Amino acid sequence: MSEGPCRRLDPKARTLWRVHGTLFSPPVLAAGGGGSWALLERAQLPPWLAFSPGVAAAALALVLVTVLPPARWHRWRYEVRGEEVDLERGVLWRRRTLVPLSRVQHVDTKSGPLQRRFGLATVEIYTAAGSEEIPQLAVSVADELRENISALAQTHDVL
Repeated sequence: MSEGPCRRLDPKARTLWRVHGTLFSPPVLAAGGGGSWALLERAQLPPWLAFSPGVAAAALALVLVTVLPPARWHRWRYEVRGEEVDLERGVLWRRRTLVPLSRVQHVDTKSGPLQRRFGLATVEIYTAAGSEEIPQLAVSVADELRENISALAQTHDVL
């Protein structure tokens, strides 16, 4: 196996993933609080045991907002080489994908409302087997990468 990819996502990805974690935290906290209330009122459990779902939900929310975004950013890497696009990501379970440029059918960029707020976009690479994404790139980098991958894929079609 060759060396891993070297290019990182845009640093603003960490902030965007913190925002996502913050938006996802209220339902987690509500579920934990509801579970604690139900155990305390309905099951008549001791308070230290009844509050455990709420404490677990608070810990999960804290991880979603503070720990996971920088860890994800640190692990996510990509690189476009002459024959392939190399993707490596994953915090606990690492995944590495090589997308052969000869298999690329088309390349898109997309950005949701929060991504646009941060000036970020995602590059999506389509092959006959499915698609792969490179998320949270600066819009100019994503546009340049889309054009670069598309040009390299067309070169492989000619050969």
